[in-house]
Amino acid sequence: MSTILVIEDDPRIQKALHRQFTNEGYEVHVAADGEQGLASCKALKPAGVVLDLMLPTMSGLEVCKGIKRWSSNMPVVVLSAVTDVADKVLLLEMGADDYVTKPFSPRELMARVQAAIRRTQRTANTSHISFGNISADFSGMEVFRDGEPVLLTAHEIKLLQYFVENSDRVITREELLNDVWHYTSYPTTRTVDNHVMKLRQKLETDPARPVYFRTMHGIGYKFVRGN
Repeated sequence: MSTILVIEDDPRIQKALHRQFTNEGYEVHVAADGEQGLASCKALKPAGVVLDLMLPTMSGLEVCKGIKRWSSNMPVVVLSAVTDVADKVLLLEMGADDYVTKPFSPRELMARVQAAIRRTQRTANTSHISFGNISADFSGMEVFRDGEPVLLTAHEIKLLQYFVENSDRVITREELLNDVWHYTSYPTTRTVDNHVMKLRQKLETDPARPVYFRTMHGIGYKFVRGN
């Protein structure tokens, strides 16, 4: 039986989530503060974590960062009252796999947690990859160029991994916004283009003539891994 760890201090939400996940066959453990939640995650090694941002003793953001330092592939879905898109992107930059805005549907939250777990399982076979002079250890959140470490943000690594998992396939900007940034609407944004530009600057030999991160004009991008 897979375990879900709920890190939440509101007894009503604890009860609702315990019932929802138990009904789906999960074993559920609840931690009521940040420090207890981080310790429980390391002890239990759950299949996934539901994490409230507003917690006693340690903020949810610090807990998320602590979990990801300990296990970068641990699925973490954040419960947040944040509604601003920029703030949501910041949450994902800090390592969260997804977020659900309060008030929320326990059924929707469960679906998002299960989706995050499936993504983690699907990406297990691509945790170590190389192309050209680049090598990446996604489980350790490390990328190297000619053997030297390259500093990438958590979201740049997440985008790189998505490209690797979808090599040689044309990917639309909308697909990237949905699958990597978890946008549910698509306002005018340069988010994708700016992140691809940063990957080119850090990983391409000549960013102006990219070999790996190719623009498909009017559509999106294609990652070509090469030999």
